[in-house]
Amino acid sequence: MISMFRKLLTTGAILGLVGTAGFSYAQGEPVGFVKTVSGDAWVVTAGQSVKAQARTAVFLGSQLKTAKAGSLGVTFKDNTMMSFGPDTELTVDEYLFAPAQGQLKLGARLDKGSLNYVSGVIAKLKPDAVAVKTPTGTIGVRGTQFLAKVDAPSSTN
Repeated sequence: MISMFRKLLTTGAILGLVGTAGFSYAQGEPVGFVKTVSGDAWVVTAGQSVKAQARTAVFLGSQLKTAKAGSLGVTFKDNTMMSFGPDTELTVDEYLFAPAQGQLKLGARLDKGSLNYVSGVIAKLKPDAVAVKTPTGTIGVRGTQFLAKVDAPSSTN
């Protein structure tokens, strides 16, 4: 019982530090919203899967998924736009948009599928603060737009 209490205290202290460091998005504020959907797509946040539709909120930690015939468009608070093609999975790992304090960061992980990325304010003010990881490397944003395609891992027997 004491061990569980210590874990709770430690977790609470860490969450308190995260809140004071300007990461308010982790406490429920959306970092972006779905703008367009075609076919089937989902936003999965904290284990809860929601069928995507216009104005569906995207949070820090959300995974964005499209079906084999689906596509999805998301606009983030800094006006970064991401469009996803069929059979895509991307997770929003980091997002911090407080330009007045100089706190800017966007990190995502593209596990499979296709992504069309158009830079928003974060990449314009601090290009090195944006990165998209793939299974084989990391894309650093130095321009205003890029396309990426990641093939699903093949299973070999």
